[in-house]
Amino acid sequence: MQIQDNVFVVTGAGSGLGAATATALAEKGAKVVIVDLDSNTGQEVARRTGGVFVRADVTNEDSVKEMFDFAAGLGSLRGLVNCAGVAPAEKVIGKNDVHALASFSRTLQINVAGTFNVLRLGAALMAEQQPSVDGERGIIVNTASVAAFDGQVGQSAYAASKGAVVAMTLPLARELARFGVRVVTIAPGIMATPMLLAMPDEVQKSLGASVPFPQRMGRPQEFADLVQHVIGNPYLNGEVIRLDGAIRMAAK
Repeated sequence: MQIQDNVFVVTGAGSGLGAATATALAEKGAKVVIVDLDSNTGQEVARRTGGVFVRADVTNEDSVKEMFDFAAGLGSLRGLVNCAGVAPAEKVIGKNDVHALASFSRTLQINVAGTFNVLRLGAALMAEQQPSVDGERGIIVNTASVAAFDGQVGQSAYAASKGAVVAMTLPLARELARFGVRVVTIAPGIMATPMLLAMPDEVQKSLGASVPFPQRMGRPQEFADLVQHVIGNPYLNGEVIRLDGAIRMAAK
């Protein structure tokens, strides 16, 4: 799968893993559609990379359809990288109350239904493209988390949502194989995203020290590097790849 001159959609591209991925793809000559709810950060990434920002809500069908209509006008859609998501922390039995059903449902709505909403419409568009010489039409990269396997105390909703993203990887790859569309999921560990970088220095150092090697938080660029490898390696399909420095998360 060629990156240069093809259209790639990246959701959650206003910051963190999505911004790093959009930047890396743009540097390789892709026509990048930067999707985010935050217009300020999204437009800044678009300005910096030469990509195009489209504000869209991944959980809204009409919003995502409009985004893909725009993307289709730029050329052949060959890639989709789903980075949009939320990472709440809430205990089932907290100090003041039980886990709110609304916050659990919201997490699943964004991380699971939002991911599926974008990929189903993206896959339909990719299936219409002309295949490459080896029959490939497109690549979908979803973002899970090591929490799907090593969920910590207070991560019930988040772990459930990322576990769902992991679980649908293989059936999606099997179903979309006849169209020449691959599906791969990356499960990052402790990454230096804006949320973690906002924590006190001592907390950041402690998190980094918990990683076997290299003993630090992962860099968004390392996520983007893996995305590029997945795009370029046609035999990677239906797989979940941990990007975590060999960490296995403790209970809390």
